[in-house]
Amino acid sequence: MSFKLPNLPYSYDALEPHIDAKTMEIHHSKHHAGYTNKLNAAIENSEEKGKTINEIISTNNISSAIRNNGGGYYNHCLFWEIMSPNENTGPDGSLAKAINNSFGSFEKFKTAFSTAAATQFGSGWAWLCVCNDKSCSTELCICATANQDNPLMKNVGCNGTPILCLDVWEHAYYLNYQNRRPDYIEAFFKVINWNKVSEKYNSLK
Repeated sequence: MSFKLPNLPYSYDALEPHIDAKTMEIHHSKHHAGYTNKLNAAIENSEEKGKTINEIISTNNISSAIRNNGGGYYNHCLFWEIMSPNENTGPDGSLAKAINNSFGSFEKFKTAFSTAAATQFGSGWAWLCVCNDKSCSTELCICATANQDNPLMKNVGCNGTPILCLDVWEHAYYLNYQNRRPDYIEAFFKVINWNKVSEKYNSLK
């Protein structure tokens, strides 16, 4: 079984003006496609072939090629899925309650998530996760990871199942925002598909 580049659930220009069409096209058809192809090559003659992407990236002692490209494949699949051209006003229902209980309010969550994304040094990702650690004081947690690491991997400083993510590699925003990462982060909140994030949250309950 080989992994395939997923089709986007919207056109390349659908997220404009918040995320421009050229960035989306390059990001999806070049970067994500590259991770997909390199992942398939890396697992071709390994014991990871035939496993799901979740199984692969959560395995201990995988090669750096599988870790980096497997993370790149998984992270981008989630990233495309939790965005939408149809602006949502924010989470509601059980997810909204969980955010309020975990962070105090939606605005406090937004500040904490934006800070994690803005202060991730160099390339990486910001995440909203459902905590897996029973010692966690809150149901939801925010963290950031370097490069293409994610919370499903071992020993990355996060311990949860991702339901929301933001790519802060420069290729995700530099054509439009240059070095203004905070502006890109603010724009991202205008294209979050909160219905999809809620689905992911509810599936873990």
